[in-house]
Amino acid sequence: MRRQSTTADGQRRATVTDVARRAGVSTATVSRVLNRNYPVAEATRERVESAMRELGYVVNAHARALAGVSNRTVGIIVNEVIDPFYAYIARGVEREAALGGRLCLVCCTQGDPQRELAFIDLMHERRADAVIVVGGSLADRGYTSELARRARELDAGGSKLVLCGRPPLGEQAPTVAVEYDNEGGAFAITDHLLTQGHERILYLGGPPKLSTTRDRLAGHQRALRLRGIVPAPELVQSGAFSRSFGYRRMVELLRDGPDFTAVFAANDMVAAGAAQALEEAGVQIPKDVSLVGYDDIPVAQELRPRLTTVHVPLEEMGRQAVRLAVTGDEDDWREPTTGALRLGTHIVVRDSVAPRPGRPTRM
Repeated sequence: MRRQSTTADGQRRATVTDVARRAGVSTATVSRVLNRNYPVAEATRERVESAMRELGYVVNAHARALAGVSNRTVGIIVNEVIDPFYAYIARGVEREAALGGRLCLVCCTQGDPQRELAFIDLMHERRADAVIVVGGSLADRGYTSELARRARELDAGGSKLVLCGRPPLGEQAPTVAVEYDNEGGAFAITDHLLTQGHERILYLGGPPKLSTTRDRLAGHQRALRLRGIVPAPELVQSGAFSRSFGYRRMVELLRDGPDFTAVFAANDMVAAGAAQALEEAGVQIPKDVSLVGYDDIPVAQELRPRLTTVHVPLEEMGRQAVRLAVTGDEDDWREPTTGALRLGTHIVVRDSVAPRPGRPTRM
């Protein structure tokens, strides 16, 4: 005898059969309404949905997964959910996923690539429609190989691995990608400092093995070379993308480091930490030292003086990641998407840059 599922108060849970009986349709029609995988007349759909509400019917996601049916989930894997860079991308993913009636699940790796791979496996087990991996990637062949293998497994199961803000895996890995002009933004902000007469520009922050750091540093150094300036190794100070690193390293550099007249912080959080250290040391921004950042998160406008930075369309990246992966939700009038999309960046000029001062900043 089949056991009946019950609610917490002992009431029997409504089944697909109950919904079909209440709506006056077949169980197959109810299934089509639930899965949205077959055209159903609007009046019929409304009757089925009304019956579901009246009966308090809840979809059994586990049963749907066992049946090989997508449970209408989008997974997003980020380094840290409280970091505004990731938070704004996650918001874009959630809002676009919700438009298609999908649940958004957020996983945090804390910078551990093995956790990232494990979360991809978990989303695959849940038959997520898309798994969106956000942020730079490590230059590691073993990790890249494992990521490509998972991309193939997801694709075979009807899902997609989406690379958001990181380089592609190559033609053998069936992925879709949303990138932004990372190197171009770094080039532009560096050239902005150069036009103000700054030549000794300190590049501060960014893990050296991360693709995001490599691209930003490449754009920075390309701008220097085009102006006839040889990049100075001592002016590249890599480290975490964090406010604490920006503060701590700037304190050390003001005491023992090289001379500089401007600071290109690898992101706005690093810039905020550097600004605190400069203020405590009595160094005025931008009178004594100019300061720029990257990302254009809210802290850029909260700093005083307000931070000149590179705007990255973070929320739009999240939206586009879902649109690229879940093509079935596209409107008829929208041009079909391709497997890759590159969004632009631009400088936001505020108050933290001034012409090069006539004296060095070393203290």
